[in-house]
Amino acid sequence: MARESWKTINPSGAKRVVVTKNLPGTRWLEILCDAGCAVDVHQDARELTIAEIVAAIGERCDGAIGYPTESWGEELFSALKAAGGRAYSNFAVGYNNVDVKSATRNGVPVGNTPGVLTETTAEMAVALTFAAARRISEAERFLRAGRWPAAGYPPTLFLGERLCRKTLGIVGAGRIGQAYARMMVEGHKMDLIYYSLHRNERLENYIQRYNAFLQVEGVQSVTCRRASTLEELLEASDVISLHTVLDDSTRHLITAERLARMKPNAVFVNVSRGPVVDETALVEHLRNHPDFRAGLDVFENEPELAQGLAELENVVLVPHLGSASLWTREGMATLAAANVAGILMGYPVWNRPNVEAFLSADPPKAAPSILNATELSLPLY
Repeated sequence: MARESWKTINPSGAKRVVVTKNLPGTRWLEILCDAGCAVDVHQDARELTIAEIVAAIGERCDGAIGYPTESWGEELFSALKAAGGRAYSNFAVGYNNVDVKSATRNGVPVGNTPGVLTETTAEMAVALTFAAARRISEAERFLRAGRWPAAGYPPTLFLGERLCRKTLGIVGAGRIGQAYARMMVEGHKMDLIYYSLHRNERLENYIQRYNAFLQVEGVQSVTCRRASTLEELLEASDVISLHTVLDDSTRHLITAERLARMKPNAVFVNVSRGPVVDETALVEHLRNHPDFRAGLDVFENEPELAQGLAELENVVLVPHLGSASLWTREGMATLAAANVAGILMGYPVWNRPNVEAFLSADPPKAAPSILNATELSLPLY
């Protein structure tokens, strides 16, 4: 590998870990160094090729931390195994970029970083919802371009949508979807519809308890129900927010036909995965429905955008920043390092939902989140 673009921390470490991006904070490095690891960290912002990662792994490598824009499949896991690798962690909660079956065939445990992204990503969905509904990006461009003096202050300047007491539809009621729903329902008294493979009794009970509070305060209650079909949700909702996983069943879940079922002035938000949406169809729908607005954090072919998307005024675009708070990104780095260090130290795998214990000064002696622990028969905490 090109040594000038890499930095080695703790070179005297008996074990060797390769990290393909320089991660936020210092705690993650402390964890790896305390585990006796020499840590080779790639310093450039550019993406590494598969061949460059193979070269970085080299002939001796005990573990690796990779980035979600890298494709970790058979070529990388076989190279890691051949170099003596015993652990890999993705710097992400999602792992669409990782062939977990290939890792398992090569005997490599695969970690991810759940539990520290939930509220941060939900907050991004809230931010995109209101930026789109209240036309924030349009108004800012207008102001920065110096167009306000000539336009004056007419009563129709950048009229947007009021969301209080409207209907919120969430597609996917996992941790992030639930957190977003709570923020929008509590903050803006929105009625909730959710579409999920399974009924979410925890969410429904939460809304029921919230309604009891509203009743005590003399405030009109909100409603919560599970949609029997996705189409039912799309047709009824004023705001539609995607929080689903990406797999074969959800790729292009949102098509031209399903966009056509949404209200003409709906607000559409995606902080899940870009390929869940047919982005070309979304561009056409936005172009033909100027009162329809979207807020997008993820894209079908990141970092590229579908042709015409960037030119549209009725869409808010951010470059996959859902987890981009300092606390969350440092937490993700800590969990990724703890996954690798834990396996290399021979620790069992954490089998409890709360991983924030690993962010404390005295974390459990365990690997926080290993996706293929069962397949590899790893001991549990």
